[in-house]
Amino acid sequence: MNIEERQNEVIDEFSLYDDWMDRYQYLVELGNALPEMPSKEKTDQNLIEGCQSKVWLSAHYNNGIITYQGDSDAIIVKGIVSLLIKVLSGSTPDEILNSDLHFIDAIGLKEHLSPTRSNGLAAMMKQMRLYALAFKAKNS
Repeated sequence: MNIEERQNEVIDEFSLYDDWMDRYQYLVELGNALPEMPSKEKTDQNLIEGCQSKVWLSAHYNNGIITYQGDSDAIIVKGIVSLLIKVLSGSTPDEILNSDLHFIDAIGLKEHLSPTRSNGLAAMMKQMRLYALAFKAKNS
């Protein structure tokens, strides 16, 4: 499944919920279902700058594919991390760098986040793209 297909899947999942309280609850469920990030990955180096809560994000490159891991100390943010990982993990650096993450607007996420959480979302997306750029440069 490619990034576009995974985005469409997320949009379909969120369309099942009519109001934002249900969507927030779904984000909490996604965060709770996020695989545990190894404590050795929760380093200052993997801490995302620009997030109000603590967010850790790491990336691993194997056979041309990037796999992300993440965690947060805030449950809604952990759900957002889970969404980004679900959409981008398992893709090549080029796919990530060329992706338009339209699902964020399509599900109404950005408009239902506080300004500080919106900044954090932008910081997470930027870091995921930076990992992709670094892996692309290293393996070119």
